[in-house]
Amino acid sequence: MDEKRFEFSGHAIRRMFEREISVNDVKQAVKANEVIAAYPDDKPLPSRLLFHRGKTGVTHVIAAFDAEHNSEIIISVYRPDPLLWDETLRQRK
Repeated sequence: MDEKRFEFSGHAIRRMFEREISVNDVKQAVKANEVIAAYPDDKPLPSRLLFHRGKTGVTHVIAAFDAEHNSEIIISVYRPDPLLWDETLRQRK
């Protein structure tokens, strides 16, 4: 089986740079696949919000999987704001 590819949107790349989130942090979030929200009606592909607690803190990744191309499309990446999320950073307030 081919290894999963990663495609990063321009938006995701900008946010990663601004927020000092590494490619490795994003890949670890996808690998762990802890889904905290699903968006099945998103177009052109359903997407999901992933949670990951790594060495550099908590990261949320919005991603969509393109099965036809075995590719994970990274849409956005951010550090959750504790004012908007519960104490676990998994549920919106």
